[in-house]
Amino acid sequence: MAIEIVNHRALDNECEKLAALLTRHTNGQGNGSHPTAINKLEFRRASFVSTPLHQVCEPLLVIIVQGEKTVLLGEETYSYGVAQYLVISVDLPLSAFVVEATPEKPYLAFKLKLDLRQLCDILAETKAIASNKENSVKGLFVSNADAPLLDCALRLTRLLDTPQDIPILAPMIVREIYYRLLMGEQGEAVRQIATSGSTMQRIAKAIKLINANFTKLMRVEDLAQHASMSASSFHYHFKAVTSMSPLQYQKQLRLLEARRLMLTEDSDASSAAYRVGYESASQFSREYSRLFGAPPIGDIKRSRIVRAM
Repeated sequence: MAIEIVNHRALDNECEKLAALLTRHTNGQGNGSHPTAINKLEFRRASFVSTPLHQVCEPLLVIIVQGEKTVLLGEETYSYGVAQYLVISVDLPLSAFVVEATPEKPYLAFKLKLDLRQLCDILAETKAIASNKENSVKGLFVSNADAPLLDCALRLTRLLDTPQDIPILAPMIVREIYYRLLMGEQGEAVRQIATSGSTMQRIAKAIKLINANFTKLMRVEDLAQHASMSASSFHYHFKAVTSMSPLQYQKQLRLLEARRLMLTEDSDASSAAYRVGYESASQFSREYSRLFGAPPIGDIKRSRIVRAM
């Protein structure tokens, strides 16, 4: 799904200023993610259209200031570009790729890892209407950025030029960013994330359990009990949040970890499959091909060629 970009010159100006700063702070460092001196803040740069990057993403805010990107969650597609932002509220296995970037005008993004506890604290301090705890909202959404949010991102990035100010001012600006998200276009969805005891928080709790034990056989009934929900209600809300069933979620975690083992530890396909909980090599190969578009050997060979480019 694509979100229509709000075409205001003020937003364009803010993005151009941010793009200039991100360009300066990432020049000469190549493509990829670049950490900064500010805790939880990093920049993303890509000078060419990319092949899909598969990974599990933790809660995150991403604002695009140059270029365009597409994210795949289950069978759903999200596209976003300049002056738009993406929020991930629970750990999600995603595929993402840059669809607009050139060496002269690279893709540039501002990325801030979210502290959900701090978001809860800020919600408690505001007089915002509390979210309906029983609502189910997607664990990922794309929206248009407004001027106050872009101004926060710009001021936070500018602190990198005055490192002595970071310890005092950065936490204040990050709190303001959280506040802007709570008060912004997707405020209801953000409040669901931050509402204590909400369905979203209970699903997030189960997701943490799956992530910690993804190689083991897990029953939906046990996960539902961990989330203090009935099995049918848990299954319904889990799919509403993640766009996949608990079994599909666990399967993607296994396949992503198997791929990492083959790419970074030179593990063969059979060993990687066994280490992540598969008992059938043929089943592993079928499910791997379905997710990554090629059998393990072919995918790993292709990925290493791309990395070497």
